Amino acid sequence: MNLQQLENLPPPPGVIGSLRVGFDVVSSHVWLILAPIAMDILLWLGPRLGAGDLFSSMVTRLIELMAGARPLPPQDIQTLNDTVEFFSRLNLLSWLRTFPVGISSLEAYAFQNDLQLQTPLGMPDVLQVGSVFNLAGCAILLTVAGWIGGGLYFRSVSVTTLGAEEAGISPLRAIAQTFILSLGWTIAGLIILVPVAFILGLLTAISPVLSNTILIVILLLSYWLIVPLFFMPHGIFAGKQNALYSVLSSLRMSRFTLPTSGLFVFSVFLLARGLSFLWSVPKNDSWMTLVGISGHAFITTSLLAASFVYYRDMNVWIQSALEQIQQKQSAPTQQA
Repeated sequence: MNLQQLENLPPPPGVIGSLRVGFDVVSSHVWLILAPIAMDILLWLGPRLGAGDLFSSMVTRLIELMAGARPLPPQDIQTLNDTVEFFSRLNLLSWLRTFPVGISSLEAYAFQNDLQLQTPLGMPDVLQVGSVFNLAGCAILLTVAGWIGGGLYFRSVSVTTLGAEEAGISPLRAIAQTFILSLGWTIAGLIILVPVAFILGLLTAISPVLSNTILIVILLLSYWLIVPLFFMPHGIFAGKQNALYSVLSSLRMSRFTLPTSGLFVFSVFLLARGLSFLWSVPKNDSWMTLVGISGHAFITTSLLAASFVYYRDMNVWIQSALEQIQQKQSAPTQQA
């Protein structure tokens, strides 16, 4: 159904107009960027959490166990060691950055977020996780903390942007619905990604070309999921909906407005990711990193505010279009 072909219907909300409103809101309420700034400063200057010793001992034990049955080829041992080296350098506090609701962060997924990199204050303290149970506990606690912070961050941006009457969800309800949505997101992701990764792994062993071809097809098909995935949380914070209805509202919106909404999501992604390269230019041991952190916080918070504006205006436009359709369908019946 192409709603844009209806007569006497104003054009759908524009991408530029929504972006402008989002930037204006954050410019007038700069305090909104404090949460992402605080997150990045913690990941940058604060103590770091690592599991390098745990990963190293686990891999060493694995190699010893397999050596008795069938010694691993040197290239496999090197691959395991490279994997351990990669994970050993990660700051596990980056788990505070959660999806789909979370506080935006430059440091969480930048390669600068490295246990072995200097800061202007010198080398930070590194706390090592001693066991698998401690690692699992840290993962759960950090994820829960990320959901709580993300729910409150989204709520503050939506209420400031749209007003308390329209988006005045209570803090407790915001956190509760964030938990429900994030748990559903996590479970669905595991159900989908684990079998896909397993199948791609088997296909890679059989034919790397076939595996890459199927991966490209999957990526192309995922375009149709970008818009509903992006707007899944917005019904909670922009319309006081529960998590399930928010997901359904996002699916309905993408069904009617995919080309236009896809352009908006692409613009947001392009601005956020493109400018992230600029904000990541300062070295980790330079105080100029504060400029990058502040710039990233301002841009991402403005884009979040713009997405709430676009979501609200687009749903109002869809409702107007559906009402016009109902009037046209009922007109012959009334004349008869």
